[in-house]
Amino acid sequence: MDLDLTQQGSSFFDLIQVQHQYLLPRFQVSEGGANMRTPAPPHGTTILALKYLDGVIVAADRQATEGYQVASRHIEKVYKADEYSAIAIAGAAGPCIEMVKLFQVELEHYEKLEGEVLALEGKANKLAQMVRQNLPAAFQGLVVIPILAGYDLRKQEGRIFKYDVTGGRYEESAFFATGSGGRDARNTLKKFYRDGMSQEEAVRLAIDALLDAAEEDVATGRPDLVRGIYPSVKIVTRTGTGDLPEGEIRQTCETLMSERRN
Repeated sequence: MDLDLTQQGSSFFDLIQVQHQYLLPRFQVSEGGANMRTPAPPHGTTILALKYLDGVIVAADRQATEGYQVASRHIEKVYKADEYSAIAIAGAAGPCIEMVKLFQVELEHYEKLEGEVLALEGKANKLAQMVRQNLPAAFQGLVVIPILAGYDLRKQEGRIFKYDVTGGRYEESAFFATGSGGRDARNTLKKFYRDGMSQEEAVRLAIDALLDAAEEDVATGRPDLVRGIYPSVKIVTRTGTGDLPEGEIRQTCETLMSERRN
């Protein structure tokens, strides 16, 4: 089947809207005229990022909710975007994951064509454009709110970018958290963050902030010691993007939870 993509640009949502409308979420209009959606799509919740001495750390809990129910206890909300950046997602899980996949492809495509990695500012601008293209879906409740964190090879430092639902892009100087438990996580980060933290101190603070968010926000998942489910943590430095070993995450979680019990 031939598709006319001349008017669609790079918007996945716009393409489906024109060519495959039956794939869009089904809406009903109530007697009062308000849009209603049933059932609610799974939503990812609390995500955060903070700078430390050697780069930046991105972390998130592993729970997704569907209304007042748990949709998943081990969803992934933190992804490697490319060698020097990571992206965390909060909002409607389906569109969030689709945007991450498209963003990864965009960065890989640029690198293959140009023979070099796209500058971090360029990555931040590209992601802002993609969030803005999702605005029609956001009006229907399919909101995507990411955090982009990376190591700027030109400035030789870690950087954090946050976004609003319209695609507005803003840079944070030290840390940021968003999602349903974002406010509680930010309060912890604001209280204990300091410049020049070591990796161990920063990881401990990130997980501590997620624990505080879980204490106040029912949608944020706590570490599950029985099932072996722990927060996702990625570290971005001048040497690249990598996962913090699960053993270190588990040990930090157990230590913090033991301190709270005592």
